[in-house]
Amino acid sequence: MKFYITTPIYYANDVPHIGHSYTTIASDVIARWKRLNNFDVFFLTGIDEHGAKIAAAARKKNRTSQDLCDEMSAKFKEIWKLLNISYTEFIRTTERKHLISVERILKILFERGFIFKKKYEGLYCLECEKFYSQKDLDESGNCPFHKTSPVIQSEENYFFKLSSFQTGLFERISNPNHKEYIEIQPEERRNEIIGKLKLGLEDVSFSRTSVEWGIPLPFDRKQTVYVWVDALINYITGVGYMADDAKFQKYWPTDIHLMAKDILWFHSVIWPAILMAAELPLPKKIYSHGFFTLNGDKMSKSLGNVISPNELIDKYGVDAARYLTVTLIPFGPDGNISWRELTSKYNNDLANNLGNLVSRIIKMTEKYFNFQIPQSTINLQLAKKVAAILSKSFANSMDNMQFHKAAEVLQSAITLINKQIEIDSPWRVVKIMDMRKLSSCISSYLQAIYIVVMHLLPFMPTVSEKIWNMMGGVGDVNEIARKYFADMMIPECGFSVPHAKLSAMGILFPRVEK
Repeated sequence: MKFYITTPIYYANDVPHIGHSYTTIASDVIARWKRLNNFDVFFLTGIDEHGAKIAAAARKKNRTSQDLCDEMSAKFKEIWKLLNISYTEFIRTTERKHLISVERILKILFERGFIFKKKYEGLYCLECEKFYSQKDLDESGNCPFHKTSPVIQSEENYFFKLSSFQTGLFERISNPNHKEYIEIQPEERRNEIIGKLKLGLEDVSFSRTSVEWGIPLPFDRKQTVYVWVDALINYITGVGYMADDAKFQKYWPTDIHLMAKDILWFHSVIWPAILMAAELPLPKKIYSHGFFTLNGDKMSKSLGNVISPNELIDKYGVDAARYLTVTLIPFGPDGNISWRELTSKYNNDLANNLGNLVSRIIKMTEKYFNFQIPQSTINLQLAKKVAAILSKSFANSMDNMQFHKAAEVLQSAITLINKQIEIDSPWRVVKIMDMRKLSSCISSYLQAIYIVVMHLLPFMPTVSEKIWNMMGGVGDVNEIARKYFADMMIPECGFSVPHAKLSAMGILFPRVEK
């Protein structure tokens, strides 16, 4: 089974921040989860390198636009490597293969009569690089996202007949039984799109005459393609459109387009209309998440309250930063975060619960069995209880992008093991020299935590592998997890062998002061 997931391609005029990280880590968590469930995953991310903002940012730095894009591409790749993002391909819209894809789509639309030329005057947001109608602006007449006043621009542009697709789009978005149904999540976002569709669609500008840093129209080299059209087409370029037909047929259409809510309209209306005009399959699901606020304030460079991925990593470590980013608030609506809340969750979930559990088990094994897994009849009773807790809702939460709920059930499973240790009180068992029972207890805790570790892999891949190896798990944890998730059966012999050595460890998650 194939699974194709995309992030938006991020604008290359500045370095990555927590908003970019939020979307990308969420996509990576899903990609890793699907791989563990034996899907053939293609995970695409990248950067959008054309448009007026890129050219302006380059001029400000006395650089060429291409030089700036090369620099930003390297910075995004560096951050994604640091955050252990397992993308299949990183696409850049200045690549030749993308130029070929864009030109081909535009030719098809032009030849089929979906692109026409007319003079246009409208309200244009320089930050969005987008025309707005008066009804789309906020109460102050500003861009609803950047809160800046649009400028009036007049050009003779090429337009796309978006209005021709109103009925078709409405049917595909509102009717789950339609053979080309486009699922939009969360539900409130879907309702917003349906509400806008009912108001009617207007034809949209597809080109600019005043923007030189872009892809020229194949049928009119004096104009460049509108940056958002160029950007949207990356999703088919990335899986081989016009370059590798077998690859394209294998992975397209995408299973999930993941993005923030400010670009939902482009992805759920304009992009499917382009695909319909080109007679290509439509995306299956479009999922938009909300915006972060920090301590109740919208993050912005002008306020100096934008959190960088490096700040999170420096404070909590890479895997903890991944876990905290996507589990602190529900994925979908807007959410407020603070350093206090991040630290509290880190201490509660990771330092106190998971870290404490791992430390307790290893110390008991060191004290009573010289770091060796004791010889005993494998005790799977606790492992089965943990598996039962996780099987009820973990997979469903993951598949529905409810990472905070998946984390909650994981913490419940970890808490169950910690409570069982208190009930068994191995330190009392050793006093009465019942080594058979003590061996059974240690075996029970180990087999249970192996189940937890396999479920932690999408969130904390490096730490999970580390825990698995130092606690005597047999084989590659990712491979063992794929076998486990295929049938949800715990082997009778468990996931370790007697006398396997455990490793001493430092503090896995050092507590962080608030």
